[in-house]
Amino acid sequence: MIDATRGLGLFSLEDHVIVVTGATGGIGAEVAQGLSAAGARIGLNGRRPEPVEELTAQVPGSFALPFDITDEAASAAAIASVVETHGRLDALVCIAAARDRRPLAEIEPQDYRIVLEANLVAPFHLARAAAPHMIKAGRGRIIMMTSLAGDFAMPGDVAYPSSKAGLAGLVRSLAVELGMSGINVNGIAPGPVATRVNAGLVDDPQWQAMIARTIPLQRWAEPSELAGAVIFLASDASSYINGQILTVDGGASVRLFPMD
Repeated sequence: MIDATRGLGLFSLEDHVIVVTGATGGIGAEVAQGLSAAGARIGLNGRRPEPVEELTAQVPGSFALPFDITDEAASAAAIASVVETHGRLDALVCIAAARDRRPLAEIEPQDYRIVLEANLVAPFHLARAAAPHMIKAGRGRIIMMTSLAGDFAMPGDVAYPSSKAGLAGLVRSLAVELGMSGINVNGIAPGPVATRVNAGLVDDPQWQAMIARTIPLQRWAEPSELAGAVIFLASDASSYINGQILTVDGGASVRLFPMD
């Protein structure tokens, strides 16, 4: 008889309790659906209660967890409430992020700080709140949604790449510090994803030509194509993976010079 625990069973998240921030966004909602299908109970986070409640009705095994990730006290209280109610916290998936596409001369320091607070400081606070519960359990997963922009940049987009580069550094730091407690910390770096935020770019002929020229698969990623990577890193299938950034970019980062 085949031992399922050595095959697809490694990817099972049955009875796992997982918090997903930014769950009401395009990537977050697809990730939540994927984690649910793998058997997890998911705390769905978003700033506004109404969209969170609507999504909760669509995702089996989920529960609403509305709070502002940039509010340190609210984040800590939300994590504590999950452990108190469900008795455990197996994984934290940080997807929520801010975007402000403006060049250096146009973005004010306060605007830059807003992006850093959402994309770097908030995940730090959330990891800090989740870590003690995972340490007590002797295991856990922390997954940060970084970006291909953490390693590459474009003109007119100062804040986002620097915040995501910092987040990749946070992944490595936490992996080293928390690994001894049985906690795996990893990141996922998507390339261009066809989310609602990027809808205008997806339909732009100039961007369409650039995607076709620079990405070997010649298309944008669909939000659902990030779910598998999250399931993998949240499951026992990734038990010896720690401090890594899994790039999901259609091959963009390995193409040297697009000649056509």
